[in-house]
Amino acid sequence: MIIIPDGARSPAGEHRLEPGQTLRFGRTLPAGAGLSVPHSSVPRAAGELTATGAFWVLTNFSSALTYVVENPESAGERIRVAPGRADAPVPFEFARVILCESDRRAGFDVLAPRHDYLAHPEPPGPAGGFGPTVPDIPEARWAAPPATAGPGHDRVPGPAAGHGPEPAGPPGGPGLDEPLPLPCPLDRTRRYFLVLAALCEPRLRGDAAAPVPTPGELARRLRGVWPQVSERAVTWNLDYLALKLRLRMPGAPPPREGDEAGRSGWLAELALRFDLVREEHLGALDGELAPPDGPTGG
Repeated sequence: MIIIPDGARSPAGEHRLEPGQTLRFGRTLPAGAGLSVPHSSVPRAAGELTATGAFWVLTNFSSALTYVVENPESAGERIRVAPGRADAPVPFEFARVILCESDRRAGFDVLAPRHDYLAHPEPPGPAGGFGPTVPDIPEARWAAPPATAGPGHDRVPGPAAGHGPEPAGPPGGPGLDEPLPLPCPLDRTRRYFLVLAALCEPRLRGDAAAPVPTPGELARRLRGVWPQVSERAVTWNLDYLALKLRLRMPGAPPPREGDEAGRSGWLAELALRFDLVREEHLGALDGELAPPDGPTGG
């Protein structure tokens, strides 16, 4: 685990922690005793970081300030550490710790060990995450509408992708090799996924507060990989996605019919929250059609 103070220009200015080691931080700490954050709003003894094997924890010594830990690699993902909270686990591999909400300069960066993942015998599922292949049953997958059902819903030109035989599941008991349906099966070889990726692109590029693009802006962005795209085709694909991803955001009503901005915002929030579109998927917008974890199809 590496803690990088603002202004550090070489590894000599960084702090490195092995699992089990701790580092205190605050406005005024003796040299060699911790990390100094010279900002008037930061308490003298502000908190403590502890490295572990799979994540890191933050303790907030302040009785009044809430600290924010942001994930710059995600679109607005963050956690809040309340005053007095001890050992708050942080799962981010890269994080920005903000000690004063009115001034982002009052903080530091953290680089944690890369996450480990289980070695599944199955290939990644259609949405790119680990999990069994989705079987071709109505309960598990939505059948794509016929080509005449709407404009621009056919597959993105590129290598054909199909289903191979189901891999054998791991030994160890009944049910472990049973393929499970994914709640949001997406085929990244179809144009609706291009539309969804373009919708999420501004936030995935680092601007968590970016407004969602309009259908016209999406059409202009997609013209390089979809020359015949039109605003009407984009709108149709957005309508299809709203039907396909039939999940409500927790605590939020579904967008009203005809509310294009609300629908697009809902789709982007849903896709980003559940990792349906990730930064590595944005290569499809520049013609890199094969996803990094192999083709999927249906």
